[in-house]
Amino acid sequence: MKITFLGTGTSQGIPVIGCNCDACRSDDPRDKRLRSSIMICTDNYRFVIDSGPDFRYQMLRENVKSLDAILYTHEHRDHIAGLDDIRAFNWVQKRAMELYAEPRVLKEIKSKFLYAFDNSYPGVPKLSLHTVNEQEIKLGDMSIQPIRLLHYNLPILGYRIGKLAYITDASFIEETEKKKLEGTEYLIVNALRKEKHPTHFNLEEALQLIDEINPRQAFLTHISHQMGLYREYSRELPANVIPAYDGLSFNVD
Repeated sequence: MKITFLGTGTSQGIPVIGCNCDACRSDDPRDKRLRSSIMICTDNYRFVIDSGPDFRYQMLRENVKSLDAILYTHEHRDHIAGLDDIRAFNWVQKRAMELYAEPRVLKEIKSKFLYAFDNSYPGVPKLSLHTVNEQEIKLGDMSIQPIRLLHYNLPILGYRIGKLAYITDASFIEETEKKKLEGTEYLIVNALRKEKHPTHFNLEEALQLIDEINPRQAFLTHISHQMGLYREYSRELPANVIPAYDGLSFNVD
């Protein structure tokens, strides 16, 4: 299983429009961040988690020629706004794109992309919707366990896929849900900035969760420009923690 970070930034990305901070002016490519998303590939199946506003460019950058499904964490625009661009895959693959999300998220997708469900209009995205609850689901040859999280007061989902777990936009996780992470060897978790934030884990909170789960390798994502320069904060982290950056990939055996 190969994991690729399509984007590792917040809803504004880095650089932020109009900002003149060190991170936004950095010429280090690791400080350039699109909206958060990952791609997961096996020999027989490829899917992404979330399709934000940068989805089209992310697919072009990674030279993705086919895509089987999109799995959603929640309905905020930085996680769903690129959905219209699945039309290219509809055309190439001659079928609807399989979308997986919990009922509230599917309802929001139907509302925000109402035209996609108007069969009288040609050329709209073709979507096949599948409901996710808190039970294990199958995508291709992978079993996926949803993890209930809170994004401030909004219930959202992270996902456990074998030895891998993906958590983004979380600010809280119940102890019962942490048990679903036991044995995780590769943990991806959001770390917005060093200071406390009401709707996302900060760096200290992310490192505390990593310490509790004790994975072989952890990756930080959903990083804001307020974290500073990659070359500086990356040196402050434990040996098993890497700040992810756009285009980074790794394999899970």
